Amino acid sequence: MCTAISYSMQQHHYFGRNLDLEGSFGEGVVIVPRGYRFRFRHMPEASGVAIIGIAIVQEGYPLFYDAVNEFGLGMAGLNFPKSAVYLPIKEGEANIAPFEFIPYVLTHCKNLEEVRALLKGVRLAAINFSPQFPATPLHFMVSDKTGSLVVEPTSEGLQVYENPVNVLTNNPPFPVQLTRLNDYLNLSPYEAENRFSSAVALERYSRGMGAMGLPGDWSSASRFVRAAFMRANIVAGEGEGVNAFFHMLAGVVMPRGCVRLKEGVYEETVYSCCCDTARGDYYYTTYSNPTPRLVSLRSAPLDGEELSFTRL
Repeated sequence: MCTAISYSMQQHHYFGRNLDLEGSFGEGVVIVPRGYRFRFRHMPEASGVAIIGIAIVQEGYPLFYDAVNEFGLGMAGLNFPKSAVYLPIKEGEANIAPFEFIPYVLTHCKNLEEVRALLKGVRLAAINFSPQFPATPLHFMVSDKTGSLVVEPTSEGLQVYENPVNVLTNNPPFPVQLTRLNDYLNLSPYEAENRFSSAVALERYSRGMGAMGLPGDWSSASRFVRAAFMRANIVAGEGEGVNAFFHMLAGVVMPRGCVRLKEGVYEETVYSCCCDTARGDYYYTTYSNPTPRLVSLRSAPLDGEELSFTRL
């Protein structure tokens, strides 16, 4: 369970997400310098682009949850169980493993226009990283300062959708999530008015009643609506972009114990992150430490070959 958001204000673009899981896997902030070579199973290797994001590193390879490249393009993978379909390898096509998809896009594209062109030839194939790390069912949000795309692997191939709300959670598939927003078209950040009946004297008893009916549970469908409403209406002043972004993520955070998977196992927000994509400044918080910490893309020698890893 996760929530990703893209947010632009005052010439800044911010990209980030909550990662909601039942525990940590040893992830950290990884900086990939330009000299690092991504080796893909069925495609030529790629290098020359600096990237920052959160990943676990296995056999020297960063398995990214989300990342941003030095050109300001961000991408996140979100859980998409029972919906994601990875296809068999097909000769003559660009067969990309799910764990390769984020680095493949971020090493080949500078913006959404280039992503749209690249994805026309991509086939997300059923390729595991290893027996210990099988392919996770995912769909993806890709964003830059101009907007966002949602990419969903299906039995018919990759489905690519323009994302007007710049938000993504998990199931159901994105077109269903977007259609469901019609159920909430009466929500408003303004004070509520009596539309019930002119014959009944109804009055507001609280501020915020214009958004009565906004779902408050932790399901992916409800988090989608809640995040989209906050994203559409939040107001931030000069220099408040990162702060505003974390407030939006806090509105869909998963408190430990509220979603119980089995006895003693709970879903929780393992980390929240926000990247100022133009600067490569990557802020993150963890469940046990809500104070934002910063790792900057500029803090590492970007022309080197070795990964930089900062444990969360």
